[in-house]
Amino acid sequence: MTVSNKSASATSKDQNFEKKNAEIRLRYLHAKRTNPAFFSRRIDLSWSIWMFGLEPIGASLDRLTRNDIRYVELKGDHWTSDSGIRSHELSAALAAAGVRVSGACGMFSQDNDLSSPSAYARQNAIDYIRRELDFLAEVDARYLIVVPTAVGRPVAKDTSEVQRSAEALRRCGDDFARTKIRAAIEPIRASEVSLVHTVSDAIRYLEVVGHPAIAHINGDVYHMSLEERNVGEAILLAGDKLANLHLADTNRDALGTANLDLDTVIMAAYLAGMNQEGRFLTPEPLGPFPDPYVLSNSPCNVSIMDELVRKTVSYFREREEIVRSLE
Repeated sequence: MTVSNKSASATSKDQNFEKKNAEIRLRYLHAKRTNPAFFSRRIDLSWSIWMFGLEPIGASLDRLTRNDIRYVELKGDHWTSDSGIRSHELSAALAAAGVRVSGACGMFSQDNDLSSPSAYARQNAIDYIRRELDFLAEVDARYLIVVPTAVGRPVAKDTSEVQRSAEALRRCGDDFARTKIRAAIEPIRASEVSLVHTVSDAIRYLEVVGHPAIAHINGDVYHMSLEERNVGEAILLAGDKLANLHLADTNRDALGTANLDLDTVIMAAYLAGMNQEGRFLTPEPLGPFPDPYVLSNSPCNVSIMDELVRKTVSYFREREEIVRSLE
């Protein structure tokens, strides 16, 4: 497919978001022509399985392999020394399925809140991160998603949350360095958390943390569509810091079911180098649930999850092929 610069360029009649997206398209086309080898490798697609709830790991991995997904993002469920799947059990299931671990989605509540005024809650968060890092190192994962505050608590406790959170996470810096796992800070919409809502917020937060082993970001296009001025620009702003990018449409359902400009997301992801080894795009469409977080500890609705995976993967691959064919 050949697209002329004229058809790819913004016009005076375009809406502002269309002009920004057209600029990203032009950057993508120029970069692809200038350095085609950089764009030869396809994006590694992972899948975040915490939404599968209490389903046995073998069944979850089988769903992924049926849809040609070879990486899995785990639920960070080692809240205590006795909780969560054991590494040898997971390794056996991964080997049987031919799947590798991309990373883990850290689960941060008020019980393990890095920003909490309670020293006990902050220590719980530190201990939780250390347990997850040791586990992830054993299964050859690349990143751990860290939320700087409790998910589900959108109102700040006070004005010192950033300082407390950064100080607590800094204590884990040497653990991230030791295990070679990337700390991926996730910006989340303001209706769910009290701080770090945008990529710019995450960059500033990393500066406050100030540890060289804590330097990456986990983006999420659903949250970006609500908090950022432009999703593609936010991906480019994250740039080399972007370890992983969560995908869902603007209704938080399967890709292709709402208004997300997925082509622009894909082009920006390629420009940011997300097709390079060790970096991932990871669908996390939480489906038609009023409170998606109950999914983590609920029985899996197999038919809904089967359809979410099928629709999302097929649509992503279709759009990626179209984007890659642009000249």
